[in-house]
Amino acid sequence: MSLPLHPEGPVEEAEAAPPPPAADPAREFVDQPLAELGLRIEGSPVEPFLHRLAGELTAKGIRRWRPRYYLTDEWGCPSGHPIIGIPFYLADRRLARIERERNELESPREVMMYLRHEAGHAFNYAYRLYQTAEWRATFGPFRRRYHEDYRPVPFSRDYVRHLPGWYAQKHPDEDFAETFAVWLTPGYPWRERYAGWPALAKLEYVDRTVQACGDREPVVKRARPDITVEDMEGTVREVFDDAAARNRAAMELNPDDELVDIFLPRGSRRKPVRPAWEIVEQHRNKLIDKIAHWTGVRRPLVRAMVDSLVEACRARGYLGLRGKEADYLVALTAYGTALAMNYMARGKFRNV
Repeated sequence: MSLPLHPEGPVEEAEAAPPPPAADPAREFVDQPLAELGLRIEGSPVEPFLHRLAGELTAKGIRRWRPRYYLTDEWGCPSGHPIIGIPFYLADRRLARIERERNELESPREVMMYLRHEAGHAFNYAYRLYQTAEWRATFGPFRRRYHEDYRPVPFSRDYVRHLPGWYAQKHPDEDFAETFAVWLTPGYPWRERYAGWPALAKLEYVDRTVQACGDREPVVKRARPDITVEDMEGTVREVFDDAAARNRAAMELNPDDELVDIFLPRGSRRKPVRPAWEIVEQHRNKLIDKIAHWTGVRRPLVRAMVDSLVEACRARGYLGLRGKEADYLVALTAYGTALAMNYMARGKFRNV
């Protein structure tokens, strides 16, 4: 078979060009603008959780109202608007993997806990319960100033416990949302669990109010979201980097002074020893879980705090005695809890 002819003569076989470098789908993805990903709740991994919440509301007698939803930067419910903001990364498995690596992705159980809490806000706004005298007498004034650095009273029986820490004490609106979430949780024996507590009156208020409102149309049917995922600026990488930077900025933590009271200094002659950072790293997840649960400090901040302990031990070369790991875990838990409670009370981990 002859080669086709070029107008000026036969075409010579050209040298094969090297193949272009293979594209890296992961790199291309993180460099896309987040707002242009076309994220949607419909058909996403988070949608089944919303159907589950709808079933829970129906089972509890709330038949004429359902919250609306939108994707945003974090869990929330704009004040006065019965609409629930869902973190954008829950709508895409690739984004969820990044969140898991960078910031501790919520478990399915935690997703439902947040949804029940935000549903409490939305229900309150849909029926404008916060404007009634009984709501104010039960939970307090809705217009009370909202303090981010609230100072909770641990183990107070005036409040239920749902989200980690003592979140119901933050504001009357949060008190109602937490109470609603406890009441809504399927199979939870709230009457027995809170018997004898002043908080039981709040749960009974929710139960009584739902019976009165469950078959009524909501007063507020329209809702306006705050920042939506389409409003969020930056690439996927930049959005996650900004969140990590905010967590680092909140740290203000230099733990070296206290760690020398827990571990041995570099070059210690006591034997047998192992690097202290390995001990902290070994118990990292347990420390994060327990400190976040009992103090109420957000998991990303607790994670950053624990990671700072690992890095400080590595940088200073601290050592730990083998066989004493249980003692170190107790000391690290107490130390980490003290740092976290200082953050809850003063907005920073240390007073320096």
